[in-house]
Amino acid sequence: MNDHFTDIFTETACPTQDQLLAYVENKLSAAERHEVERHIADCELCSEAVEGLATISHKEQIPGWLRQAKWDLLQKLRKKTRKKRKEHYYLYIAIISLLILFLAIAVFWLYHFTSR
Repeated sequence: MNDHFTDIFTETACPTQDQLLAYVENKLSAAERHEVERHIADCELCSEAVEGLATISHKEQIPGWLRQAKWDLLQKLRKKTRKKRKEHYYLYIAIISLLILFLAIAVFWLYHFTSR
């Protein structure tokens, strides 16, 4: 798997998905809960994520939904990179075809003018 697409929270100081879910489910210790609350006060993204998680009634299904959403996102990103590769592939074929055509014309001219 491409390391660029593994997890959107790896490069930030944000709590992990599991920590946010545990916060919403009141499964964190008092110290951990305080750290998450302090972060949420400063981070709009995490604050909205916690708000959204709190409105979901079947919280036990959230990890499955997150995995599915992550998988769908990875598939879409891979499709986009494949399309870009195909576009470059056709460009390379066109350039190589033109080079072969120019070489063929050059060889023909050389043969034609040197045979006279």
